[in-house]
Amino acid sequence: MPEFTWQRSSFCGGGGNNCIEVATADCGIAIRESAEPEAIVTTDRTALRAFVLGVKEGRFDQLLDR
Repeated sequence: MPEFTWQRSSFCGGGGNNCIEVATADCGIAIRESAEPEAIVTTDRTALRAFVLGVKEGRFDQLLDR
């Protein structure tokens, strides 16, 4: 498994295991949840950007109403 340099958001708060962490990788972007650091998802910058823009635009809000 490659070695990553993980970064946490400044909104993460006092550390703990409640943060999303990101790192750059040969494959693009690696993402993990600090509570389960062994579960790593990879994506490319284009797909991640599209997802973040979709969240900001509320495209996934209806999924929360179920």
